[in-house]
Amino acid sequence: MIYLDNAASTQIHEDVLNSMLPYLKEQYGNASSIHRYGRMTRKAIEKARKQVALLINADPSEILFTSGGTESNNTVLRGIFMNNSCNHIVTSSIEHDSILEPCKQLEKNGLIVDYLPVDQFGTVDPSELKNNLSDNTCLVSIMFGNNEVGTIQKISEIAKICNERKIPFHSDAVQAVGKVTIDVKELGIDLLSISSHKLHGPKGIGALYIKNGIKMDPVILGGGQEHGLRSGTENVANIVGFGKACEIAKNNLDENMLYVKKLRDLLIDKILHEIPEVTLNGDPRFRLPTNAHFTFLGVNGEDLIIKLDEYGIAASTGSACSVNTQRASHVLQAMGFSHEQIAGSLRLTVGIFNDEKEIEQTVIFLKKIVQELRSFSPFKEKYSFVSKD
Repeated sequence: MIYLDNAASTQIHEDVLNSMLPYLKEQYGNASSIHRYGRMTRKAIEKARKQVALLINADPSEILFTSGGTESNNTVLRGIFMNNSCNHIVTSSIEHDSILEPCKQLEKNGLIVDYLPVDQFGTVDPSELKNNLSDNTCLVSIMFGNNEVGTIQKISEIAKICNERKIPFHSDAVQAVGKVTIDVKELGIDLLSISSHKLHGPKGIGALYIKNGIKMDPVILGGGQEHGLRSGTENVANIVGFGKACEIAKNNLDENMLYVKKLRDLLIDKILHEIPEVTLNGDPRFRLPTNAHFTFLGVNGEDLIIKLDEYGIAASTGSACSVNTQRASHVLQAMGFSHEQIAGSLRLTVGIFNDEKEIEQTVIFLKKIVQELRSFSPFKEKYSFVSKD
């Protein structure tokens, strides 16, 4: 198998798994208990909180553990909205569904949402943001790196605009944390969403960075865990694994960024030069080092995925979280893509456990599959599907 769907989920690191096992076997105490078992698990949680904080240069007290990116995003939107008398939020048209769907729901409760447009690369214009802010704006939420096309937004410019207006700025950085350098203090970010399984940690655990001084109401009420912001018995083993994954990511960040970028660039270069009628989507320069998103004209992306899977290659067309909605990509629609361009899209995302041989094999098989599918394409007369050999 060749796994090139690392944006959907990543292979758990062996050291992460080993760090979790004691808290699934011997150290099974409830972290709220005052006996030895409870104290040991509480200590493990606080160690993990420090590990997560160090990855993004935050204070441990600013880290709230959640079940993942979706809960972190929902917590921000609902928590800020409930805590404020103002009722205006600005976001973008290419956000993850865990931002867009809560916004739609909250609009029914009086929230006013402005969805900023993007250009053909999927980039938000900071001046558009500035024009949409008002005295009634209580939050701006713009993702760090897009989960489909990989475009990295102008986060520092956006944060500066928000900071000058004293408006909290949130960024969904699920796809970016552990893959690019993120310093929340230097960038001026007030709230940041993280997901463990995107950086070789376990599924079902994530975090929300909340800058000290940001006020928000809890969404989950109960026993008052996580400083009263997220009640419920802590998932100790997953928290420990998440912390370890963040520690590994921080210690190897520069090396890993260079490695995956080299693989990504090799993949992009070979596909664009060896397969005709293919375009690279997203910003060609400011993109996640793991992401390569293409449109293969005259081919259906889902057919590509099925055929690739037959050859043992895992890929996707876009967000794995929205596969059940069975609708065209809202990201590509916002970027101005036609139905045909959207239908022919394919996302290939590399990771630290991939190698050059896998990239070369993938291109060989992909080239063969595309040629086969195009031989039956109703568009074969429209395009010059001629091999570049």
